[in-house]
This record gives sequence, C-alpha cells and structure tokens, in this order.
Amino acid sequence: MKIASLLFENNSFCKEVNTDGLVYEDAELVIGFGLRELVTNPSNFIKIRDTFPNAKLVLCSSAGEIYHDTVFNNTISLVALTFSTTAVKTFEVNSKAFSSSYDAGVALIKKFSGDNLKLVMIFSDGGIVNGSELVKGINAFKGENVLITGGLAGDGADFNETVVGLDQLPKSGTIVGIGFYGDQLQVSHGSMGGWESFGLERTVTKADGNVLYQIDEKNVLELYKSYLGKYTEKLPASALLFPLSIQTGNESKPIVRTILSIDEDNQSMIFAGDIPIGSKVRFMRSNFDRLIDAASQAASACLEMNNFKPKLALLISCVGRKLVLDTRTEEEIEAVSEILGEGTILSGFYSYGEISPLKPWEDCVLHNQTMTITCLSEID
Repeated sequence: MKIASLLFENNSFCKEVNTDGLVYEDAELVIGFGLRELVTNPSNFIKIRDTFPNAKLVLCSSAGEIYHDTVFNNTISLVALTFSTTAVKTFEVNSKAFSSSYDAGVALIKKFSGDNLKLVMIFSDGGIVNGSELVKGINAFKGENVLITGGLAGDGADFNETVVGLDQLPKSGTIVGIGFYGDQLQVSHGSMGGWESFGLERTVTKADGNVLYQIDEKNVLELYKSYLGKYTEKLPASALLFPLSIQTGNESKPIVRTILSIDEDNQSMIFAGDIPIGSKVRFMRSNFDRLIDAASQAASACLEMNNFKPKLALLISCVGRKLVLDTRTEEEIEAVSEILGEGTILSGFYSYGEISPLKPWEDCVLHNQTMTITCLSEID
C-alpha cells in the first residue's frame, strides 16, 4: 500500500507528501475534498485527472479541508492510493432517480457484491439527500462484518448546494460508494462528540422527519429558548452551541443532532437528521477543551479496535464543530495526529453529517457535531 497526499490551491498543486514514492500513473484511487466552486471547475478537474490518469477519482465538496494537521479553506485536499492485494470498486447513484434516500441507499449498497468486502466508504450529497434514511437503506442490505463509514458533502457555511462526483465533474444529488476488498486490508474506526447532556430526558411527541414540533407535548421552540437564556437573542447561530442528544430504540447509545434553523411561524426546529417520534432527547452543551479531547478519544478508539499502525486516517468532522471551535479548529486535528503518531497520513474534510458506527462493526449511523475517523493499512 502506497499513499501520497497533495493540496491543490490557486490552480495548481502547492503541497505534496509522497514518502512512499507512489508513481501517480499507478494510483488506483484518488479522493479529494474541496470548495464547491473548485471541485466543479472543469479546468481543475482536468489537471487532477491528467495527474492521476488511471485512478478512480472521487471528488466531494466540503466546509473545510484537512491536509495533515492543518485545516484549509478554498483548496482541494487529495489523497492518492495504490494497493498490493486489496481490490477497489466504485459505484454511484443519484438520489434524484429514486423516490427516497432510503431507496438510493439500498440501490448503492446492492452494487457491492462478492467475497472479502471489508469496507465501504460513502460520500453523499449533503443538501437534498436525507442522511438518516440513506444509512437505513445501506444498513438493511449491507453484508455482515462490513464496515460503513463516510460523510455528507459540505458547502462551507453557505448551505446552498453540495456536490459529489465519480470520474466526472461533481454534481448535486450524487452518492458515491468506494468498496475495499481483501484479507490483507486492515481497517478501524472511531467517533466521539465531546458534548455533555444536561436537563431532563424528554420524549419527542410531534415531529416530521427532521422537523421537531413538540417534546413532552410542549412546544419545542419555547422550551429550547427557556434553556438558552441569554443566547436566545443570537438564534439561529447560537443553536450550534446547544445540539440535541437523541436516543432511539435502535441505537446502543445517544447520537448528536445539529440544529440547522428555527421556524418562528410554525414554532418548530429543523435538524440535520431525523428526530423520530418517541425518541428520548436531552439538550447538550460543550466547551473547546471537551471537543478537542473528543477528537483524541476518537483516534484512541481506532487504535483500540484493531491493533495496527494506520498508514492513512480519513477524518470527517462536522461544520458545526468548525464554527464553534473557530480559530482553535486545528487543535482537534493536531490532537488526532498526536495520538496516531508520525507515519500516519491525515486527510479529510468538514461535512454536513458524518457516517460511522457507534461501536466496532455495528450498523452505521448518521452523526452531527462529531469527529469520525477511518483508519486503513495493508499487510505487506
């Protein structure tokens, strides 16, 4: 397994790490994360394609790019890979061709057939695709002991349009899967939010998909504002500081949901993921140090799951964490780097939703406000 990482900025490759001596013409897979305007630029696409002429090329728009221990904006962070024995297969679907995101997820995962499938990484449109339904469809038909990780594309802090592409210019609605097959491939994952629940546990009594109306038969917006106190006047931006913990009967532990916006007219709150009726919820809060510590814990979980030294760690963290951490954002990347150590290449992006199991080899779930890490290596 050979890996190289590159940073594309101002119409050219400006940074490169290739200690493995990977010949770019031999690269089998290239994954890139970048500003929407850059990954959809035909000239940029041609330059990347010409550099890696024989690779499967996956491009995904982002809300910030991770290149080693640094966070960039207005760039494309790329990682190129070639394997000794591991086989790579890539497929795509467009959610616009299906009646639901669930059906799109089913159609995509069914394309990955054959023995020794170990990992499928999902990169999905993060605007029009319902991430909660997408992972339900994937889980319904994934094979046993197949790890599913990935994330939803971002669009900075604009939330206008997100795009993903496989061997072509990225576009809206696309969902790409990358399957890794082989006994020699080593994989692990970790995820951690760092948010602390507070207040009483309550029950969702009225909701529609990702729109929440009532908790304990009380208006959720009024209840939420009573907890916010002085932060109420700064809504909706201040909502990023207080996500929601949600526990359903299907999950082994709570997951985090980001509040995207509020609707004063309908007295409702819109979340970046479904809030099922009957689920248990609590409000959450955090501070900078807890978020950064959580990134370290996610990295430690990778090492504990499977005792190997990863050559590559793909980090997918949430745009909400980036907005909260602000100038301290790089500290969570540095925390991961410190745990995984030298020799592990870091790449990734800030997303509109993170896909990862809560525990090793469980079904994947959609996270918000969470640092997720997927580690890979290959036995020579």
